[in-house]
Amino acid sequence: MKKKIIGFALCATLLALCSSAEAQQPAKIPRVGFQSTTSPSNVPARLEAFRQGLRELGYVEGKNIVIEYRWAEGKAERLSALLDELVRLKVDVIVTSGPTPTRAAKEATVTIPIVMTWDYDPVGNGFVSSLARPGGNITGLSTLAPEISGKQLELLKEIVPKLSRVAVLGTSTVPGNADALRATELAAETLKVQLQYLEIRDRKDLETLCQAARKGRADAVLALASRVLVSDRTQVANLAVKSRLPVIYGESEHVEAGGLMTYGVSITDLFRRAATYVDKILKGAKPADLPVEQPKTFEFIINLKAAKQIGLTIPPNVLVRADRVIR
Repeated sequence: MKKKIIGFALCATLLALCSSAEAQQPAKIPRVGFQSTTSPSNVPARLEAFRQGLRELGYVEGKNIVIEYRWAEGKAERLSALLDELVRLKVDVIVTSGPTPTRAAKEATVTIPIVMTWDYDPVGNGFVSSLARPGGNITGLSTLAPEISGKQLELLKEIVPKLSRVAVLGTSTVPGNADALRATELAAETLKVQLQYLEIRDRKDLETLCQAARKGRADAVLALASRVLVSDRTQVANLAVKSRLPVIYGESEHVEAGGLMTYGVSITDLFRRAATYVDKILKGAKPADLPVEQPKTFEFIINLKAAKQIGLTIPPNVLVRADRVIR
């Protein structure tokens, strides 16, 4: 009996020690992959918005979450290798900064959850089955709002009352641009404005296209989505000043770099909201069951410095509607 009691005591002690050891083991720190086609210096506001979103949810980078950043530095051909690295690291989630890295991530894994910070048309691109029920390992946020380009044309008409010819600058292969162009054409018919479409594929095209806009007697320029325009936005702004052409853009980074005016979806807000998807997935939610969200915040920003440089006076009734004015 004495031996049995000693045996029971030893077992109890061992169980207590095991339980104590398990309790003392540190919780697993989640590892998130962040994949971008560009470099951090090109998208500081978007990157900070994503980090802010995580902080709002209680995540402290380097403390209770690790983020593995992979930057393609403008070389899309590097995406595949960079994503392979993230897959080998067995990250818990991959966050993509746009349609191009999302497609590369989709090709790299069918098991690791992928969160899109934004995409023009997730269904049309084949990333999700539907916005309500994504159905695979991808979910996130959409910028699907092609009617914006029509509104942009209306704004150009307001600041240039005699507007009759507009050069539309964009990259036709960018998803969503075809719909945006159709919306622009509908608005142009109503406003009796003639459009001149100019295709941009490379930064080397910028000077030539600017000359083409002047040769076509464009009164203003409407910029559709293009990786080249975003990555070379300072040069684009300088060329607009040199040509004395009012240009309206869809992303706020352009006015920060000296562009005249932007009206569009707040991409920084989408990056902040992407953190919510990361949080839900880390807590057990499946991407297939998380609906893709539509844009909620739109922003209208005017750069008065740029307006002064091209000799343009912004009407007070337009200025008062701006969410932000750069003076």
